[in-house]
Amino acid sequence: MVRRWSPAGLAPPIGQYSHLAGVPADHELVFISGQVGALDDGTLAGPDAESQTRQALANIETLLASLGAGPGHLVKLLTLVAGAEHLDGCRVARSEAFARWFPDGDWPAHSLAVVAALATPELVVEIEGMAAVPRR
Repeated sequence: MVRRWSPAGLAPPIGQYSHLAGVPADHELVFISGQVGALDDGTLAGPDAESQTRQALANIETLLASLGAGPGHLVKLLTLVAGAEHLDGCRVARSEAFARWFPDGDWPAHSLAVVAALATPELVVEIEGMAAVPRR
């Protein structure tokens, strides 16, 4: 399985992430394009960061399931938030998902960036990822 850790010699993570994550030799690295809060019919789950983050993470979970994998296979996530005013809502939804996905606190590597805008004005959160999936 994916190995995640934060070695001695530097400050501990300031959030829900590990400093390092490794991919086992019998796995392939799969890249997940940025997911937004779009439902399967293309409409947004809501106008706010909390609903969009919740849906973006659900979309990532659906993509992983299509590979016979799950959140435990995530190696790295990158979250983009369009404006600091959306950070709290994003963090609430992420914390809910991470409590379910990683109950032992074995979080993937994760970066979060506040950006000026995303692809369209109504989008406030986008999350991309990398997963280590067992070779078939």
